Amino acid sequence: MSSDKKSGGKKVSMEDAKKAGGKKYREKVQKVLEEYSKLPDEAKHQSHLYYGYGKGKTTAAMGLAFRALGAGMSVAIVEFDKGQDQEKEHYFERRIFFKLKELGYPVEIHSSGCERMNEDGTFRFKNAEEDFEEAKRALGIVSDLIQNGKQDILVLDEFIAAANYHLIEEKDVFEILDLYDKNRRFELILTGHKLFEGLEERIDLITENRKVKHYFDKGIQARKGIEY
Repeated sequence: MSSDKKSGGKKVSMEDAKKAGGKKYREKVQKVLEEYSKLPDEAKHQSHLYYGYGKGKTTAAMGLAFRALGAGMSVAIVEFDKGQDQEKEHYFERRIFFKLKELGYPVEIHSSGCERMNEDGTFRFKNAEEDFEEAKRALGIVSDLIQNGKQDILVLDEFIAAANYHLIEEKDVFEILDLYDKNRRFELILTGHKLFEGLEERIDLITENRKVKHYFDKGIQARKGIEY
């Protein structure tokens, strides 16, 4: 089958391709671009939320962070409930960010939380007092970055999940969003598992990662370089 049949149309010259869509379409796009350029800086920056029980929430947030760095932007990342003891590593994307920082890229990463993996390989679900203390410490870091940070992108990984699992309160989330609305100098990226009342109205972009099928259900465990 020829390539033009696959695409559903005939081949045209590059000059004709650039004219595709018609005059009204181009005028509409140009108007949108002009109106956006006139917006004040605080109106240009948006909040994002990647949530759900499907794979890919942190992957999407970190991918956006890598893209921003490639575009010459500065990035700050705060991880909730993803502690690091410098010996065990469960989130290998951090190694890349640390290396990029060594190479001079404008990225900083703040990890909070205690070790969740038990020595026998099982996962600790119960929250200890130290887990709550770490979540509170992370909130302080976030507050400082929103008010004083110089980042273009701020990623709060598992921020909503921290509220879902009661490490922080829902009101803490709304207080951070209130603070962001007063300091919209950068793009804000959040991840978590599920929405709660009032959250959807506060976020500009929401993408749900819905599980359709997962190999975990047939006994395949989390794998190095794929899930962590």
